[in-house]
Amino acid sequence: MSTETTPSTSPRSASRRSGRRSRRRTRTLIAMGVVVAIVGAVAITVMVTLPDNLSIGRLSQKSNVYATANDGSPVLLASFYDQNRVEVASDAISPFVKDAATSGEDPGFYAHGGVDIWGSVTGLVSTLVTGTARGGSSITQQYVKNVLVQKCETLADQAKRTACYDAATETSASRKLTEMSLAIGLEKRYSKADILRQYLNITGFGGSIYGIESAANYYFNTTAAALTLPQAASLVAIVNNPVKFQLDKPDSETNGAANGYAANKDRRDYILDEMLAHEKISKADRDAAVAAPVEPAITEPSTGCQTAGGSAYFCDLVVQTLRDDPAFGKTAAERAANFRLGGYKVFTTLDLDLQATAEATLAENVPKTFDGWDVGGVISSVAVGTGRVLAMAQNKDYSQDPAATGANFTAVNYNTDLNRGGSNGFQPGSTYKVFTLAEWLKAGNTLGDTVNSRERSDWGEFQDSCNGPQDYGYSFAPGNDSSNDNDSYYSALESTVGSINTGYIGMAKELDLCNIRKTAEAFGIHRADGNPLEQGASSVLGTNEIAPLTMAAAYAGIANNGVTCTPVVIDKIVGPDGTEIAAPKSACTAAVAPEIAAGMTYAMQRVLTGGTATASYRATSPRVPMIGKTGTTDDNLDTWMSGASTKVATVVGVVNVSGEGEDQRETYFDNGQAATARHRMWPDMMSVANEKFGGDAFTLPPRSMTR
Repeated sequence: MSTETTPSTSPRSASRRSGRRSRRRTRTLIAMGVVVAIVGAVAITVMVTLPDNLSIGRLSQKSNVYATANDGSPVLLASFYDQNRVEVASDAISPFVKDAATSGEDPGFYAHGGVDIWGSVTGLVSTLVTGTARGGSSITQQYVKNVLVQKCETLADQAKRTACYDAATETSASRKLTEMSLAIGLEKRYSKADILRQYLNITGFGGSIYGIESAANYYFNTTAAALTLPQAASLVAIVNNPVKFQLDKPDSETNGAANGYAANKDRRDYILDEMLAHEKISKADRDAAVAAPVEPAITEPSTGCQTAGGSAYFCDLVVQTLRDDPAFGKTAAERAANFRLGGYKVFTTLDLDLQATAEATLAENVPKTFDGWDVGGVISSVAVGTGRVLAMAQNKDYSQDPAATGANFTAVNYNTDLNRGGSNGFQPGSTYKVFTLAEWLKAGNTLGDTVNSRERSDWGEFQDSCNGPQDYGYSFAPGNDSSNDNDSYYSALESTVGSINTGYIGMAKELDLCNIRKTAEAFGIHRADGNPLEQGASSVLGTNEIAPLTMAAAYAGIANNGVTCTPVVIDKIVGPDGTEIAAPKSACTAAVAPEIAAGMTYAMQRVLTGGTATASYRATSPRVPMIGKTGTTDDNLDTWMSGASTKVATVVGVVNVSGEGEDQRETYFDNGQAATARHRMWPDMMSVANEKFGGDAFTLPPRSMTR
């Protein structure tokens, strides 16, 4: 006789179990009845209008930044996105994709009015009875849910975005019923083709990949239009469960390379079977597709300025400009939200020939790192008369990754202001003297007028109409770099050609320090850190920290008959709908009268032909009329060559980034002395500029100004 016990079969136990089953059946039947009644009511009382946020409109997608090749074709520099999506038209999507989506996700898509009634009933019953969401949504319902989620992405406030997302995705019968109602209303406004197109554009394919075009690019290195039948089915399979079926985890045990991406293949083959069952493909096509292996060709999308290579710092300035541009929104928060939504095509001012030269000459002449010295190399070129930035480069690798800690990495743009992603600027040395020259000529002096240029420490009082007279007593004793006659009187022309410090201090002593500052500001000169320009006597020799791009724009202004144009980096912006958006414009203002600019260019041409910049002049080919000025800071820490033709202005420099460094006259790079690198880089740049853009003669000053 067996000693095993058997489950209780007492009438009381059986009654309890029967009661529980009966109650579950009752709840289920009640739920189904409620659902059927509600669905029926929804079907009868369909909304005539839809909320604006359910219009088939703009989706979050990539924004692209371009340069323009010589033949006018766009050259992609970088892409930006929160969601990697490229929205495409219906005819740019393979019919295989459309048939796979409808067969696998919603076989009744073309027949129902927005809701798969029995699928939704099943899903709603599951939600009501178990509290767990279940599928059954039509493609239109799935689209509605995605639109509501995308609406959340447009909110600038993070807390509001989170609350919006939670509401759009909560597991509840009310949310499901709202979704159904909106889906029915949507189908009364839009065609099936439009809904399917937008569904395929909006839906997620795993990670940051959204929309069929980006999915085709990423997973198979092709386009949505060119997808094969098995590829299309594999991508549609991902939609069902991106984490389970996505194809970019080759090490996955359940869906990886070792097992032929088994999970995805199972779902893919199910979709192929459904396509056959619904007569979308032939049996031969189905069999061939099932036999085809799943072979992803993962193609990582480019994102962020780091993908722009040597143009990354220029790219970064473009992004900074966009985020400050009122065309993208009145507030910073609105602009950030619009930038996240993307879909813009931004065509920049970058000249690819000059940019390639800048990158090459920097690589040849200034190392990325140097023992004992935080070395920096910079180049900025600006178009004369327009302010268009043609080239921008530096001797570092762009990275915003905190893990990139090598001395060769930085996200700081040495060419720009602090508030545009740049540094605190660099002392430009004697390249700054030209603004005192401008004031000297404005005050009625000539290039031939002389001043006491003797080296001394008793310079005494300087006039300053802004802050009152400045008395330096015996505390100010600037020296000269190469003057052999400390007792001489030098003319303004001689002081410019030979870069005589004491000659310029002597000129400043006969002027007004405040007016010298104002003249510099008229050329767009400002400190990179945003603080006011210093205007003491020493500032005449270039002690203010200025961004190289600012100096390049000022020199372009000198070459432009004294009319200075603010730098711009964007030529054209095209919005997501194809409409052109006004790009930030350059503001051009007269810094000095044309005859004053002519006097400046007269002297600055002679700096090149017979002064401190002859090394740059001799190495430039072809030559056109050019102006220039050299600059060297105390202890030869920073060296500069700045100049222009009537077409292009270029500033190059070798600088110490962190404050202390090596004497460049005693330091040698692989390609030569550090102090002379400027005279190798500037000619490289201007040779290309002269060959490409040419150059005209500068306006001659009045004869009386040159005496």
